[in-house]
Amino acid sequence: MVQKVAIMTDSNSGITQDEAKTLGIAVLPMPFMIDDRTYLEDLSLSQDEFYTFLEQGADVCTSQPSPESVTKLYEQLLKTHDQVVHIPMSSGLSGSCQTAMMLADEERFRGKVFVVNNQRISVTQRRSVMDALFLAEQGLDGNSIKEKLEKDKLEASIYIMLDTLYYLKKGGRITPAAAALGTLLKIKPVLQIQGDKLDAFAKARTVSNGKHLMLQAIKTDMKNRFGGYEGTDKRVRLHIAYTKDLDAALAWRHEVETTFPDFEIVMDPLSLSVACHIGPGALALAVTKNNIV
Repeated sequence: MVQKVAIMTDSNSGITQDEAKTLGIAVLPMPFMIDDRTYLEDLSLSQDEFYTFLEQGADVCTSQPSPESVTKLYEQLLKTHDQVVHIPMSSGLSGSCQTAMMLADEERFRGKVFVVNNQRISVTQRRSVMDALFLAEQGLDGNSIKEKLEKDKLEASIYIMLDTLYYLKKGGRITPAAAALGTLLKIKPVLQIQGDKLDAFAKARTVSNGKHLMLQAIKTDMKNRFGGYEGTDKRVRLHIAYTKDLDAALAWRHEVETTFPDFEIVMDPLSLSVACHIGPGALALAVTKNNIV
């Protein structure tokens, strides 16, 4: 008997509540603490409101969904489905994945809820959700979908160029002295997310230099990890992401399309959980390889 499988993720994927309804999935809103008040992404906190708080100097920090909100959604989905595949953000960037795995191991959910620890976030996490939907439509059960997504977990890279060092300094991720020196030298740091780590990748002296570094990094990943960048392998996909500045993102998209003319390029805002730590004006480029479809 084919299992009826529900797909569930969180708002770190960038999938909005309206999109979730269209796709037929469930999206758990991520909570944010802003000046000691709790907001839920895309429910009581929009992208515009978030950036207004951020730029006004509010104390903004991320939080995990409560265990109650997670189990409540599991219970709701299991009323209409046999199984649930839950795709949270990377276990290396948040404790929410481990919490979900612990909850899924409770007797009432065991064998019914499958938590995917495939170390994705934002646009690459969104890609995993779309792959999971495809697999569910093909009739795979929850455990099989989990295994396939986790097998592909390292088939992704994200490079992010920051516009400012202010938010890294505010979050304690670099020292005030390093931030001051970087600002003085007008450095545009490029960060990298691969697997479960967010690391420094390069220091650009200009925006154009930062873009060039990201394009070259993606080319290198395609050549060495994903099987070339000539556009003939439709399993290799490009994704653009940004924080707040849509005009800059559209200009960036044009540059990426010029470099990679044979690729379909998807563009979405970076999830707020990433934006919280890097601030507005960031541009990102990601590549994923899908061995599933």
